[in-house]
Amino acid sequence: MAAQMAVNSGASLWGPLKELWETVDGAVLRRQPESVHLLDLQLKKHKANFLSLFKNPAEQREKVRKASTEGIPIQGQQGSRLLPEQLLKEAFILSDLFDIGELAALELLLAGEQQQPHFPGLTRGLVAVLLYWDGKRCVANSLRTLIQSRQGKTFTLDLSGELVAYTTCFTDELMSQGLTKRILTLVSEISVTREFERLQKERGLGNEKHRKEVSDLIKECRQALADSLFSWTCQSPLTKDDTLALIGHLETVTAQADGSLDSVNLALVMALLYCLDVSFIEQGTEDREDLLQALPLLTERQYVSAVHSRLMDCQPWKLPGLQAVCRMAWALSLRVLSQLPQGSALVEFTEGDEALADLALLGDVFLFMKEGMLGCESFSQEEFYIRRLHSLITDFLALMPMKVKQLRNRADEDARLVHMSLQMDSELPASLRKDLDHLMTLIGEFYSKDSFGLELGLEFWCPTESLQHTSLQGSYLGMALQRPPHKQVVLSKFVRQMGDLLPSTLYISYLRMLKGLANGPQCAHYCFSLLKTNGATHSDNIQGVSGSPVSWEHFFHSLMLYHENLRRDFPNPDASQYRHPPLRGITQRELEGLTSFLELLTTIITWSENARLALCEHPQWTPVVVMLGLLQCSVPPVLKAEVLHCLAAFGKSPEIAASLWQSLEYTQILQTVRAPGQRQAAGIEVELNEIESSCEEYPLTRGFCHLTSTLVESSMPVNLGAGLRVPGFQPYLNFLRDSVFLPFPTRAYRRPAEKWEVADAVLEVFHKLLRDYEPQPSDFVQEMVELQGEQVPAHKPPGHSIMFHLLNDSPMLALCLSLLEEGVRQLDTYAPFPGKKHLESAVLHCLCLLDLALQKEVMYMDLLRESQSSLLVSPLEQLLQGVSPQTRRADHIVNIARYLYHSSSNPEAAFQSAKILRHIANYPNIQNRLVGDFTHDQAVSDKLMAGFVECLDNEEAEEGAEREDDSDPQNKVSRIRHETQIHMLNLLITSLELKTPNLALYLLGYEVKKPVSTTNLQDPGVLGCPRSCLHAILSLLQRGTEKRSGPVLTQQAPHLAELCYQVIYQLCACPDTSGPTMRYLRTSQDFLFSHLQHLPFILSSEYRIAALSQMSWLMKTAAIELRVTSLNRQRSHTQRLVSLLLDDQPHTQHSDGETGMEEETRSVSGFLHFDTVSKVRRKLLSVLDAIDFSQDMPELLQLDFFERAQIEQVISNCEHVNEQGHTVCNVKLLHRVLVAEVNALQGMAAIGQRPLLMEEVNSILQQVVERNRVRRSLSAKRHALRSWRSLVETLLTACPSDLIPADDRQLIIRDLLLDLHDKVLSEDAAGELMPIVAGAVFTLTAHLSQSVLSEQQQGAGLEASSGFASIANSALHLILHYGEIYITVSHCCWINHALVTFYNMIFFFFLNQGGGYQRLRAHLYGSLLYYLQMAQKPDEPDTLQTAGKAMWERLTAPEDGFSKLQRENLAIIESYGKSLMEVVCRDACDGHEISRMLALAVLDRILSIDRQNQWLVYVCNSGYLRTLVESLRQDDVALQSLLTPQPPLLKPLYIYESKMALLTRVAKTGQGAVELLRCGLVAQLIECQVFDMVPDSDAHRVMRDASGFIPSPLDRYRQILLPTLRLFQVILTSTTMNHQQGAAQVLQWLIVHADTIQALLRCQELSMGALQELSLLTGIISKTALPGILLNNHCFLSNLHSHDYSSALLCSVSDLRGAVLCVQVCANIMEYCQTLLLQSSAQAQFSICLFSPSGSEPAGRDGGRADLSSTLPSMAYSRAPSLGLVLYLLKNSAADFFRFHQSHRQSLGKLQSLDQLPPEELKELCQGLVSGPGGVEKIPSVQRNLLAKRRLVQLINNRAKLLSLCSYVIETCLFVLWRHLEYYLLHCTPTDPKDLLPGAGLFRSRLTDGEIRSRLNSFGGLQASGGRGLSLSRVSQQDLDLLKGDMAAGFGEALQKKLLEVEGQYSQVRSRYTFIQALVRRIRGLLRQPKS
Repeated sequence: MAAQMAVNSGASLWGPLKELWETVDGAVLRRQPESVHLLDLQLKKHKANFLSLFKNPAEQREKVRKASTEGIPIQGQQGSRLLPEQLLKEAFILSDLFDIGELAALELLLAGEQQQPHFPGLTRGLVAVLLYWDGKRCVANSLRTLIQSRQGKTFTLDLSGELVAYTTCFTDELMSQGLTKRILTLVSEISVTREFERLQKERGLGNEKHRKEVSDLIKECRQALADSLFSWTCQSPLTKDDTLALIGHLETVTAQADGSLDSVNLALVMALLYCLDVSFIEQGTEDREDLLQALPLLTERQYVSAVHSRLMDCQPWKLPGLQAVCRMAWALSLRVLSQLPQGSALVEFTEGDEALADLALLGDVFLFMKEGMLGCESFSQEEFYIRRLHSLITDFLALMPMKVKQLRNRADEDARLVHMSLQMDSELPASLRKDLDHLMTLIGEFYSKDSFGLELGLEFWCPTESLQHTSLQGSYLGMALQRPPHKQVVLSKFVRQMGDLLPSTLYISYLRMLKGLANGPQCAHYCFSLLKTNGATHSDNIQGVSGSPVSWEHFFHSLMLYHENLRRDFPNPDASQYRHPPLRGITQRELEGLTSFLELLTTIITWSENARLALCEHPQWTPVVVMLGLLQCSVPPVLKAEVLHCLAAFGKSPEIAASLWQSLEYTQILQTVRAPGQRQAAGIEVELNEIESSCEEYPLTRGFCHLTSTLVESSMPVNLGAGLRVPGFQPYLNFLRDSVFLPFPTRAYRRPAEKWEVADAVLEVFHKLLRDYEPQPSDFVQEMVELQGEQVPAHKPPGHSIMFHLLNDSPMLALCLSLLEEGVRQLDTYAPFPGKKHLESAVLHCLCLLDLALQKEVMYMDLLRESQSSLLVSPLEQLLQGVSPQTRRADHIVNIARYLYHSSSNPEAAFQSAKILRHIANYPNIQNRLVGDFTHDQAVSDKLMAGFVECLDNEEAEEGAEREDDSDPQNKVSRIRHETQIHMLNLLITSLELKTPNLALYLLGYEVKKPVSTTNLQDPGVLGCPRSCLHAILSLLQRGTEKRSGPVLTQQAPHLAELCYQVIYQLCACPDTSGPTMRYLRTSQDFLFSHLQHLPFILSSEYRIAALSQMSWLMKTAAIELRVTSLNRQRSHTQRLVSLLLDDQPHTQHSDGETGMEEETRSVSGFLHFDTVSKVRRKLLSVLDAIDFSQDMPELLQLDFFERAQIEQVISNCEHVNEQGHTVCNVKLLHRVLVAEVNALQGMAAIGQRPLLMEEVNSILQQVVERNRVRRSLSAKRHALRSWRSLVETLLTACPSDLIPADDRQLIIRDLLLDLHDKVLSEDAAGELMPIVAGAVFTLTAHLSQSVLSEQQQGAGLEASSGFASIANSALHLILHYGEIYITVSHCCWINHALVTFYNMIFFFFLNQGGGYQRLRAHLYGSLLYYLQMAQKPDEPDTLQTAGKAMWERLTAPEDGFSKLQRENLAIIESYGKSLMEVVCRDACDGHEISRMLALAVLDRILSIDRQNQWLVYVCNSGYLRTLVESLRQDDVALQSLLTPQPPLLKPLYIYESKMALLTRVAKTGQGAVELLRCGLVAQLIECQVFDMVPDSDAHRVMRDASGFIPSPLDRYRQILLPTLRLFQVILTSTTMNHQQGAAQVLQWLIVHADTIQALLRCQELSMGALQELSLLTGIISKTALPGILLNNHCFLSNLHSHDYSSALLCSVSDLRGAVLCVQVCANIMEYCQTLLLQSSAQAQFSICLFSPSGSEPAGRDGGRADLSSTLPSMAYSRAPSLGLVLYLLKNSAADFFRFHQSHRQSLGKLQSLDQLPPEELKELCQGLVSGPGGVEKIPSVQRNLLAKRRLVQLINNRAKLLSLCSYVIETCLFVLWRHLEYYLLHCTPTDPKDLLPGAGLFRSRLTDGEIRSRLNSFGGLQASGGRGLSLSRVSQQDLDLLKGDMAAGFGEALQKKLLEVEGQYSQVRSRYTFIQALVRRIRGLLRQPKS
């Protein structure tokens, strides 16, 4: 029981009923799929509600009373909830008020509380009242819709048979349970007045809006119930009892104050009329027999009997007219029945038809039809009311011809009586009947309103001539030779006969009837013909005046006579048509006749253009002239107004309008020329001010405005009034503005509504003038015209004048703004008032004026500025911020915005308001003020917010309803509502881009007074949070996300959905709003997941562009969400989205949108293996599938008349960038330009060809529309691809890497690459999309490369990780050709297939993209580099063991995966042949800088794997290499500019580095090096002056770039120098055969730049850069040591040895590279010494000596440079380096060797036991590779291990390099030592010290210049001539003894042992085994032997 008693918080009297209505509406009216099943469920559930219609649930007071103490259970919530006492009190009040159960009342209140945010300003009780009636309305509407869906006799909704059968069966059951009587009871019981009284008593009514909403709901309930009955009787007859009940109800019906029925009673009357309707029998439809069987009139005698007796009953009804209508309907039905075979049984009743008809006529049936039924507003809004009344009228005329004849006879009789009484001046007889008069008036009134365009009046016209064109198609189906139906003939006869010998009393009625029957294009044509033929038959009449008074001849002849008569000053006896005493002027009766005629004329010429032209051009009648003449006469204003309306109808044709302007000007209706001496004005201005103002009625003014409005639209004469005055429209505009518009609020009006009619009429003219105005430069130049011999200023176009007034604080603008204020004040009352419709229209025109002014002001003001005119104007948006004189507040913009609050009743005003606000929103300076104005008053602020939200929330808005459908008012309103939403979203989008606070933030519910980021977004109603535009946007988007079909909005309103997604994206992307928005979307809405799961959105072709944009914004938002959740470590959110996007397993989608627990915890990996059976496409790939890469391009224009080139030029001139940033052509502007061009053509030929020209203009416009579409389509595709790419990049880059395991990551990338490959290689892929694809490919390749490399680093080789080797050529080529292969190969092979496929894609791109698309090429080169990088072998630790392998072992080792992949890559590259080589080489030499660098890098990489040197040969032979080499000389100037403190750009440096890298790669092969020398590489570099421009390091230290990105000048210099030095080094190493030639050239470079080289060698700095320079320079010098170059280089040697190696080592040992560089320098120097020694002589005794014979070692070991001179003997030659230095170097190297060896072993050990290393040590290792404090902490452990491993490999390889260098230094030191000692101790002859001359240098006897030359030439060894002798003369015996002693001491046992150990540990596995041992032995021998 408790469960049953649970409170439904959705309110059982509202929520479920709302759901019921949505289901019924969806199934029947919107025809949603799968809706029949849902409908079945709902109807079963709610059957009781229909059976006991509007019955309320019973009381349960006790249960509810306990809710405040014991609590009450609520559905969907656990446990009971205590409710406050106040709520229960309100529930009891509500219960008593509506007589509903207390529980139901409580539910309503709770629902009201929940729905309160949707109704700002109302309490929960007031909302509950609305919900109560809304629930009732839903039931009533559902009932009506179900009944409308029935099968029946009148209409069909084209629904499925199943649905119709179901609803018919359901409603039959309801009807059988007494539905009719229940409906009639409810209609009687429910009344707005009664309900309002009850509500008023209990304070159940709120503000005006609430009152209106409640009354509207109650009225809609009654209406829907009545309509249900009406719809039933339209389809099926009622039973006898129900029919009688209905008649009984109608007997008691009363009329409204104006005599008309209200819409509910009208529906019931029409229900009865359809009940008695048998006219469908004549239609002869397929199911006629079935319908006849079901008709009780034919099958039930009692039915006929009962109805007949009831209607024959002489008891009068409350409305006798209504009784007469029912009797007439019954009489006509009986007449039809009497003509049927079945009718014979009903003779006793059918004979009573005449009597009934007579009774009906006595009851003034036709008068009641006109006043009681047509007078009701809703009559003309229901098509089937109109059709039924049409059949009533026509049936009466066709079936009762005798009655009609009687009426005519009676009318003739009455006319005679009237005539006699007029003659005798007696009173009119009392017995006059006006039935025929009423009938004619009814026909006129009825057919003159045709809101559905049915043109039912056609049935009254029978075509006399056979019709040539099928467009004239009446109810006789337009068959030319077919006989029209009998009924039509009868009706046609009626029209003609009534006009024959027409009595004067019926004259006006007959004209009115004709006016009604002429309403429609075809009817007007027939009526025109009738009036023409009427006149023609009597044209030979003797008097010359036509006999028939109803003919054109007669009308126009009379008009001419009136004109003649009134123009003269004396009376004319012929003036009157009727024989009155001749009076000056027109009698009232004549006035009515003339008015009726003019109305008829107006109707005909409004509809029929042929009639318009025929009448206007008639030579005798000249209607326009006569009418203009009448306007000048003294005629009542009413008649003049009619004449003006008639002229306006003529003016619809442009041909007539132009001459009409001139005639208007000529007749001076409005006086534009004042005659000299004329005192007062004349014309219409006088009439307005004197006659109309005193009468307080203004028909003439309104008529003049209407005429002007029409003429302005048809034709706008430029030279109006030329010759007499300054030509132009200005006087008319001045009159309308100054005499009509500005005084209108202050004039007096007899009819209050007329005030607004005048305003509406004049504003319409202003609106049209401004709409058609385009500012031109000529408008701002003061042109002069000649007038009567003098120059006077010319008038400007009227639009210019209106713009000027709107852009100034003019009375006109002030009045427009006060009108807007008045309008919104009146609308806020929600009460009807006279002239409301016209006020709304006037307000709309005002809003349109402001909108147009805002649109055109930019161009207007630009032109004004350029013209330097003296006009002063202010921007309208600033004027709108002015203070209102009425309220003394700046509230103009607020007033405009308040129209949004009335969007439900005034959609067009809301639309214009939104447009204006959107224009104003573009100005940032106004936004701030607007926010202040909008939030200044809380009540206004709430209203404005509610208005904006209401517009966005509107469910009636529909997209796709094109403007052409505006004939249907419903469609028009839906379209306007939709466009309002579009403008509002654009307003939000524009505002969000501006600085805060802005309008968008206020409307979307963010803080505007505090920092935006502090906003805490909540659901509406939570913490008092109002419903904002953000809530509205989200609720629009969220509709339908829980269903399988996805968000409803994306399909129903694609463009709207696209903008909604864009707003959401902007909120997420803006730093201020991002935090609050994403938090809210994530927690309250689960927005992204619920939308992404429905991707991709697939829409029909016309909406494909919008679908792509929707997906784009959604993907961009998802990318931000992934990034943010990853950064904030919200792992579960990230994982959920990642798995949604990447899984290839089907998702189980839960109905509540939540995923199960197991889904949350599992990772993507479980879903990515091939062993599972059911696979789905990954979401990311499906989205890519939805982007169609092909794009159909419009064909070229085929033109016959226009010149194509010129047309293309015009089209490009009309192009502009629209709001979305697309360049599109302005079609309207283009149309104007082309039409102007066509109009400018002169001559007969041009006129003849005009239709053809216009056709061609049309085809050009269609072509341009198509081009615009293509551009938009391409732009949308680009946008979608970019968004897709950013989402992919975010997934791969920003998300934690462990969310996607490496294997899966590679699989995903493979899938993406293959898909891209397939799409790109399709034949029709659009080139415009390629750059983005290439960018995506680049990113994907980068990640693939990274993934593969990280796998390799984790220890798996290429074979193990990805199976790179297991690929067969056949499979490879299969992929090349088809890009597809079945998944039969293992995952390992796949990567390889994918790679090769993709590799082909890149090459395909290259060869197909030609020279354009630089960014595309850059991306492709980048991809290629990453791809080739994957085949590059990673660094392996040098364990020093590999060298021990035998050569054979190495040669026979199996090929590893890397070599294999490289080989395959090369095979693919070669398969593309020369074309690819050509492309890459060309890009390397020319093109964009980035492309060049990348092409150089690709070339470098290809050359490195090209073992056959095919590419090298091509590069050399095709001249590209020479081009590259020669370009170095051109780079020199750019490089020199780089060395200035502030370089212009660093591009030249990067390109130079890339070139040098490539040249170095080329030089690595002997062939390449020789080729480079042949190309003159060194010669080019010799000429470069940049090498001599060494910057001063101290001076530029100040200029350093703070960011550290731009290197200092010195660093830049090194970036230029070092690549050159490396290149030289490689050339010197590679050129084995031609070594001397290379060395000589390099030496030449050294000599040319000797000063710079000297400076660098003597550099005191020990930075990294300086060490690199030294290392390379010493290396080059050591390699260029050609024979005889000793003396040139001696200075280097002496300088270099002053570097203390170990001190340098101490300085930079912290950096691994520093240590290597220092040892390298030493190795280079020692190599140089060794080379010199070997070159000088093969034997020691002839060798030159490089070191002085001093064995003492340098003392300085404490860092810095050692002061060597202090430790050496102070001899004259002490400047030469001592041999002790070599010994010192030897000792240090030996010591370092062991240190490095130890370190190498330790690092190896760590590498092998990496997993066991303590975390601290891992951190320490990582620190070397991670910059910044705390960097290591953030790295995941897996990553940390990888980094540590990489660091250890670096350390190991570095130590191995150091060991190699140390070993080399030891060997060379020993050699040099041995050579010198051998010389000094064995071959040197000492000299006495005293023999030496004072001041002589050590090497005093240097070689002479001649000897140097000869030595350079001979390149031989040193000649023995006296080399030894030279040396001997310089060394004393003392030196030698000292040397020997020092050496013996230094070269002791310990050192020797160490050296031998070095050899044992290292050298034996290398090369020179026992070399050290032999040298040690020799030196030891030399030192031990006694001096001979």
